Amino acid sequence: MTAIANTPLAKLTTMGVGGSPESLVVAGSRDQLVAAALELWSTGEDWLVIGGGSNVVAADDLSGLHVLQVATRGIEEVASEGARRVLRVQAGEDWDALVETTVAKGLAGLEALSGIPGSVGAGPVQNIGAYGRELVDMLVRLEFLDYQTGELEILENADLGFAYRHSIFKSESAQKPGKLGIITWVEFELFDLGGLSEPINSGQLAGALGLAMGAQAQVGDIREQVLKLRESKGMVYSLQDINSHGCGSFFTNPIVSDSFARTLPAEAPRWETPEDDGLTVKLSAAWLIEQAGIGKGFALPGSGAAISEKHALAIVNRGAATAEDVVQLASFVQQRVSNTFGINLVPEPNLIGF
Repeated sequence: MTAIANTPLAKLTTMGVGGSPESLVVAGSRDQLVAAALELWSTGEDWLVIGGGSNVVAADDLSGLHVLQVATRGIEEVASEGARRVLRVQAGEDWDALVETTVAKGLAGLEALSGIPGSVGAGPVQNIGAYGRELVDMLVRLEFLDYQTGELEILENADLGFAYRHSIFKSESAQKPGKLGIITWVEFELFDLGGLSEPINSGQLAGALGLAMGAQAQVGDIREQVLKLRESKGMVYSLQDINSHGCGSFFTNPIVSDSFARTLPAEAPRWETPEDDGLTVKLSAAWLIEQAGIGKGFALPGSGAAISEKHALAIVNRGAATAEDVVQLASFVQQRVSNTFGINLVPEPNLIGF
């Protein structure tokens, strides 16, 4: 366990904004993580847990905030039966490094989630997903250190309240806060299908591979194509690509009633929701933003933040943005979309200290 002084969160987040917290402690093992958390919580001070910092926009003034960074490592196979493999992964492991490891082993399950930044422990909070797959599809269980009780508990998939970019760990409102605490490890159910992937469940991915929906391909080919698609949108973090210096998608795709969706222009992209109940429809936040008059590369005068030049759904740091620049641009986008379509876009990253 290491205490680090005077380190701004701008250096620990992909958005590259955020001031220096009151304290920063790095936990390198599960036991260190549990001990550090319990010690921090006993003080009653404001606290934040971060992993890869890919889903955080931290304020410029973080005085009074104590940060615990999860840097735990470890991937182990804990169950094997037939083609089924269960891997237990420590929360601090890099998500894409985990995907790369499973693909190298020829295991199917995570390949469509290649290139997503962040740590394994952060994945269940957002129920991360892409190209027709979500974490809910392969997560078995996880270990959780509960803030209220100070106890460790095992939570099964069915306990986690998964929905589109949502879990029991996310706050719905001030009156209904999410389940507070820290994920220490996560177990995933993967399959050895002789190097083949899970059936493709994304039209975009299937088209890029020249395959039909529901077809299978080599897991390595799926990963390679997903990375190409994400890189074309600036959604794979790279020091050389300024359009990737953000949080990926800044807003979730809104889910509206089918009757409301019918009031939108016919060309507005829309998809069935995971519930597939015929009553709700998922819309494209990127399309709404562009149709509201905010194009790729747009920036407010004098701001260091901008809409990505590759994807209208991403807000990026052009090199000298402040946290205030980022939230001002986000608020402007929300207002324009609301005024144009009557839809309130919901930010995907966690806004800390605002």
